[in-house]
Amino acid sequence: MSIKKSIVYFERAGAQNTEETLKLAVERAQELNIKDIVVASSYGDTAKKLLDILEERSLPLNVVVVTYHQGFHEKDVITMSKETMEELKKRGAKIFMGPHALSGVERAISNKFGGAYPVEIIAHTLRTFGHGLKVCYEITLMAADGGLIKTKNDVIAIGGRSRGADTAVVIKPANLRNFFDIELREIICMPRDKRRMDE
Repeated sequence: MSIKKSIVYFERAGAQNTEETLKLAVERAQELNIKDIVVASSYGDTAKKLLDILEERSLPLNVVVVTYHQGFHEKDVITMSKETMEELKKRGAKIFMGPHALSGVERAISNKFGGAYPVEIIAHTLRTFGHGLKVCYEITLMAADGGLIKTKNDVIAIGGRSRGADTAVVIKPANLRNFFDIELREIICMPRDKRRMDE
């Protein structure tokens, strides 16, 4: 048996693709009756837009927002404001803030001592398919380890590079300890040219 589905390829990576990425992701969630959407959101803007679309369509899906951990950009600073986190929670989203699954301590080791380590090699390999695809893998692992999604059910994951979203996939989650059990099921959309418009 086979399934034929189209993939949307954006001309370039970046935030200009956010609205279409979110709509395509929600449409595919509806088609496949997927109940969980995991979305990367640094400051909360992408998550708010996703919630707007779901509320317009009256879709009560489990939305997991994965954001940067404290100190990611600046020591002791949390990127997403507490007010934004509270708003997202009031609108029904769950928030995961923690270390990146595909860097963590290894990044600190390579920054201090140089060299490349296995987890960083995995992350860089996934980036060859696009930064957003690497993010989709990473946030799915983080949401599963945080107990916010189940590993037995396919989810939609939405990612991008820096700000906004340009990649959406259907993915079967895994916990980090079982990383190689994660399965990419479908690519919904992604940028064809991996550079942002400003590069």
